[in-house]
Amino acid sequence: MDIFDRYAPFIQDFIYENRWENLRAIQVAAGEAIFNTDQNVLLCASTASGKTEAAFFPILTLFSEDEPRSVGCIYVAPLKALINDQFLRLNDLCRDAQIPVWHWHGDVSASEKKRLMRKPSGILQITPESLEALLIHKHADIPSLFGDLRFVVIDEIHSMLRGDRGGQTLCLIERLSRLAGVRPRRIGLSATIGDTKKAGAFLSAGSGRGCVIPRIETKGVQWRLSMEHFYNSAPQADEAWYIGTDTMIPGTVQSASLTAVPSGRQELNRSSAAPADRQELSSPSAAPAGRQEQVKPSAAMPENGQERDSLFALQVGRQQDTAASHLGAIKKEPAPEILAPRCEATDKAPYAADPGCGYIFEHTRGKKCLVFTNSREECEAVTTTLRQYCEKNHEPDRFLIHHGNLATSFRQSAEEQMKDDDNRMTICTTSTLELGIDIGRLERAFQVEAPFTVSSFLQRMGRTGRRGEPCEMWFVMREEHAEPRDLFPDTIPWSLIQGIALVQLYLEERWVEPPRDGRLPYSLLYHQTMSTLASCGEMTPQELASRVLTLAYFHNITAEDYKVLLHHLLETDQIQWTEEGGLIVGLAGERITNSFKFYAVFQENEEYSVRCESEEIGTIVKPPPVGERIAIAGHVWVCEEVDRVHHQVYVHMIKGNVPAYFGDEPGDIHTRILERMAQVLRENTDYPYLRKHARARLLTARRAAAASGMNDRPLICLGERMYCLFPWLGSYAFLALERLLRLRCADRLGLKGFNSVRPYFIQFTLGVSEAEFFRILGEEAEKPFDPMELLYPKEVPVFDKYDDLLPEELVRKGFAYGVLDIEGMKKRVREWADRYGQEA
Repeated sequence: MDIFDRYAPFIQDFIYENRWENLRAIQVAAGEAIFNTDQNVLLCASTASGKTEAAFFPILTLFSEDEPRSVGCIYVAPLKALINDQFLRLNDLCRDAQIPVWHWHGDVSASEKKRLMRKPSGILQITPESLEALLIHKHADIPSLFGDLRFVVIDEIHSMLRGDRGGQTLCLIERLSRLAGVRPRRIGLSATIGDTKKAGAFLSAGSGRGCVIPRIETKGVQWRLSMEHFYNSAPQADEAWYIGTDTMIPGTVQSASLTAVPSGRQELNRSSAAPADRQELSSPSAAPAGRQEQVKPSAAMPENGQERDSLFALQVGRQQDTAASHLGAIKKEPAPEILAPRCEATDKAPYAADPGCGYIFEHTRGKKCLVFTNSREECEAVTTTLRQYCEKNHEPDRFLIHHGNLATSFRQSAEEQMKDDDNRMTICTTSTLELGIDIGRLERAFQVEAPFTVSSFLQRMGRTGRRGEPCEMWFVMREEHAEPRDLFPDTIPWSLIQGIALVQLYLEERWVEPPRDGRLPYSLLYHQTMSTLASCGEMTPQELASRVLTLAYFHNITAEDYKVLLHHLLETDQIQWTEEGGLIVGLAGERITNSFKFYAVFQENEEYSVRCESEEIGTIVKPPPVGERIAIAGHVWVCEEVDRVHHQVYVHMIKGNVPAYFGDEPGDIHTRILERMAQVLRENTDYPYLRKHARARLLTARRAAAASGMNDRPLICLGERMYCLFPWLGSYAFLALERLLRLRCADRLGLKGFNSVRPYFIQFTLGVSEAEFFRILGEEAEKPFDPMELLYPKEVPVFDKYDDLLPEELVRKGFAYGVLDIEGMKKRVREWADRYGQEA
């Protein structure tokens, strides 16, 4: 039977009333999977492709044929605003069928919640945190509320794949299913999933079902993509010098050391710097020949003659609206195609404006735009600057701000203003608007500096291009001019290279970060233990372990680890014994579980005062680990101490740059991205989305990289005994390598002056030859050692929300075994030892 014919009559009427000409491929595929199997389903399709309708049309049809005796479907979304948007969409759809749609979160009235409790039915829309609260406070009502639960729909599931919040969601679904005696099917929705097999396994964990991932035939749609680079002061990269084949270039290294010249450039012996297009581009980690795509510009050019200095439209494979669907792995999409560019300024920035912010200012007037940044601090700074430009130009303020540290009412006001299609405003934001909150038709997105993940890039770009228009993303990469005595590694435009790598990974391979494997989620284990005791009351240790430790998400945690946790919780009065020999929440634990903040497993937005000695220099939301760098008050600082009780961070000032290491997703840059960055510097590919400054800056970076020798080997000499190591490893493998060098190799290698800029490079002075360096490093990596040996003495690396309440030995173990990518590090070290360790 045709899927449309299988739909309930009221859904067919809805389709006719909205004048749909046909069903989209994802809707056909979802119908086949939901109607014709009893498995879980993972639906992957681009933003605004109709995933929500694809999931709910079959579900509502089944409900109309056999009405559930309780809530029949739970819709879990990561944001309240997303629930409110979907509530309006589903309410319109379900009204005629008399299938109630409920939403349950902190802003919903008590009277509406009571109505649901009196007559549970239909669809319940809820956040993970509100579901946690429901399980704690309505524990006895769970069987009646969900006794006939048939489906759980998880929206934006990609946002839950790499942290405790996703684990919490799975634990809650499993706990609820056990209490209610049901086995609901799970439906996951996402626009950006790379490894669908791993994502399907994550979705299905503990459900007792397999996962169907519909395969959808694809055709191309357009992307409009631009990437530009700006020095924060003149001159720009294409203005500072003539870029030819025989030119002095900045940021390059001679055989002995860098030479400073008064202009801030660095002088290169011309004979040592062949242009990038003349270099032999070879490396053990280079991509196979068949995978290096040369993307050439289209012959079609804009009428204004701007040629390649403009916004390029890329045709990238997406779901075909009327294609047939199949069950199985998702088919790789067609190769991208370059179309004619277009770009125009609609305003003029004030004299002496910051070049990057001025560029954004000039290309947002008269349009509805998003400006994404990687931190709240940067978001505030960019917004303030753009508003100042409006004031200097005597224009009305057209810039809004939206991030997690703002009051809910403030964020909602910005969202409402953006929903008005006649209101041509631009909103500066962080990841809070990365997900699918409805803020109207957006024409253009800007990204200030490279994001940390391909997933984030795709999500942010996907906020634009709805209603038949192409997605449109403009990258704005900013950099300070090199200081005269900066060493070579500090002169590489890391953000620009990272941005290119993110884009190319998706265009060439459709690669997106996979779910994280092998974590030891002790913080979440504490949370679910306390939640279970708070909801169920007194339990024996055996009963508690059978409830918590058997949850699928904790499969890597041993019974011995759980004993250690329970003993610690007893010692710290988080839990206590009863006279009958059971366990209950203790006095200290009650202070935690009775707070509304307990329901969330992510860190709240609590500000930390940043202090240098006794002077406060500013505030930040997320304190970095000790030893990390932060930028604040116009300078770079190293974190010396974090006082989590008094919310203070103690720092001292240093010179240098801050890498994109700590932001809303701290430290989580994948090894594949770093490897592609190395390839960007080696290859001579001309990426058509680069604009003139970015092209010039990339050219100088490539020439500098070729001249330095970093394209041929990972270790280069910066002068005398100073060396720089470029591992091209992701954040967690980089951390493991850094610790291997400092804790196990330093004496044998004669390492001193150790300084790392994660996850890009490590600088040090070396007491042995280069060949000995690789040989010794390989020997130490191959020796048997406990991962716990890669922690510093007395180090307690707190990352997750409840780590402070855990026994130190579990925090250390969780970091050593669940965070450090030791195998990834060892693999790279073996490659080096085999290739370079045998040299004379």
